Amino acid sequence: MPSTKRMLVGAVVAATAALLTLNAGPAQADGGKGAVKPGARVDAALSPDRAAKAKVAASAATTADLAAIQGRIARYAAANKGKYTFGSYIDSTTGRIVVDTNAPDAVLASLTNVSGATLAAREAAGQIKINRSAIRDSFSRRDDVPAFYGGGGIYNGGFLCSSGYAVRNGAGVVSMITAGHCFANGATVLTESGARVYGTVSNRHLPTVTGENYDAELIGGSSYAGRIFTGGVTSSTSTRVVAAGTAYVGYNAYCQSGRTTGETCGHTATSISGQVCTQTGCKSPVIVYTGGLIGQGGDSGSPFYAKDTSGNAWIRGHFIASSSTTGYVEPYTTVSSRMGISVVTS
Repeated sequence: MPSTKRMLVGAVVAATAALLTLNAGPAQADGGKGAVKPGARVDAALSPDRAAKAKVAASAATTADLAAIQGRIARYAAANKGKYTFGSYIDSTTGRIVVDTNAPDAVLASLTNVSGATLAAREAAGQIKINRSAIRDSFSRRDDVPAFYGGGGIYNGGFLCSSGYAVRNGAGVVSMITAGHCFANGATVLTESGARVYGTVSNRHLPTVTGENYDAELIGGSSYAGRIFTGGVTSSTSTRVVAAGTAYVGYNAYCQSGRTTGETCGHTATSISGQVCTQTGCKSPVIVYTGGLIGQGGDSGSPFYAKDTSGNAWIRGHFIASSSTTGYVEPYTTVSSRMGISVVTS
């Protein structure tokens, strides 16, 4: 470490100690991290997004149509190995089916024809909306130190992603979650700066690797805290993680915090039962969000969360893909149940 950097880190250590002594709020600098103790349990009924509701309830027919469309898309995407990309969900503000895709009309018509009407006719009737845009797996704040926080830049083999949030398995081992399309099992992951080893990848889950319809993996072997970075892309501020659970459709103040876009808020969850199909297969169910600055390359794995009035984070999942207008998030509820893990709080 250069001498200038040692002096800066030392200053941050002193500042952090002073803040902790004064019982400072959720913001905390990243240098000189001490042990992070588990926080008290919080009542799920106090979650800031719990009261949100869809503006328009989807009809039974629309829900059935979406299921049929998603089944066709999944089979097509698997057979054609990611030739085109697809995001599909029911928009909670309109009750309509929405498909994000770069597939040509001929392909799209065959995949969405569930009622006998042509795609053009269904668009004209307001039954389905097509957003013609490609979706990308998001590869791409930057020099974290243990205990590592969520939302930091992580690196291996030319790929940049973001750390998600700390989790604990049934044996009590703490790891960091990120997107499964980021790194291979057994890979050694570094901080984005390359200055420190972040950990080793295990428990990778991805359609094109394991045949499962979700996108997650763990990084372990170091120290990971129940905190996530806030602020800009080079920020050292952070906030506590206090809980995790399901997202709520219609809530319009969700945040995401990654190495490319920093912390961005003002996102609206338009669906929690969407499907997204990219070069790494189809994942479902996923959280679909719009509004605000959508996650970009390098944000994959970054935490998606609601903030309470104290600025604490309520984890809802981790970012996995986006188009120009829409973001897709792997739900916490999926990874916690399938991987046997729970969120680490502080």
